[in-house]
Amino acid sequence: MTTNSLGFIGLGVMGEPMCRNLARKSGSAVHAHDLDSAALQRLAADGVQSAGSIAAVMKHADIVLLSLPSGEVVQQLAQQPDGLLANTRAGQIVIDLSTSPVDTTRALAKAFADKGVTFIDAPVARTRAAAEAGTLSVMVGADAATFERVKPLIATFATDIALCGPVGCGQVVKILNNMVLFETVVALSEAKAIGERAGVDPTLLFETLSKGSADSFALRSHGMKAMLPGAFPERAFSVRYARKDLAYALKLAQETGVDAKSARIVDEWYQAAIDAGLGDQYHPVVSRLLGGKT
Repeated sequence: MTTNSLGFIGLGVMGEPMCRNLARKSGSAVHAHDLDSAALQRLAADGVQSAGSIAAVMKHADIVLLSLPSGEVVQQLAQQPDGLLANTRAGQIVIDLSTSPVDTTRALAKAFADKGVTFIDAPVARTRAAAEAGTLSVMVGADAATFERVKPLIATFATDIALCGPVGCGQVVKILNNMVLFETVVALSEAKAIGERAGVDPTLLFETLSKGSADSFALRSHGMKAMLPGAFPERAFSVRYARKDLAYALKLAQETGVDAKSARIVDEWYQAAIDAGLGDQYHPVVSRLLGGKT
């Protein structure tokens, strides 16, 4: 597979392995930028070329992929004087792999369209391990023609790629995916705490639930691999990042007139975890609070 020159901005926990797979599999030159020079040095072994600025990426690349911490950062980099919009050119495609608010995504798409540039959303789901293996799930908001053009690039780091509708719809699906996951993790935390206090071994509880109608990805991954061993590392998907995504869901619920009570309860637990000094740990750490531990 070959395409035009590619750009990649944001080489964090997810961005670095995605950029590596893109460079290895796309057959195209990749110009990348990040404030962390160590990530750029590691990617040099895969032929990724370091770009010293956002402007340099936009100058070299026909298609630019963004993997940034939040929609607020995406908006900032797009609108700052030396940012994406100031350095773009007609005919480029900008793909936002970040999880961003729906209204921000659609406003940016209009701003880029005014410059003859196509801006689409393609937020990613699953773990860093999936990013490294190239088995992410990606939810795309784009027109059909643009989707077909960029799908081979996304396939370098994803195995499940869904066109969810026009611009912004990828963010809708991703935000709701995370909302359901977070609510399920809190439900599992409650079940674990109740079961332990009622005299049931939590390992037996989760293994038995996995054989019945309560089975889920959250149970097998977050429950069995994090809650049971008490493994809540930093530099995973932290409480702070989870709460950021949940805020997008709550905002979308308000905008659509839905009273998302369950999501608000999760938000309360996340705030409690942050207040307890657990905000930088893997988000299933909320189970410690529900179990009476900090």
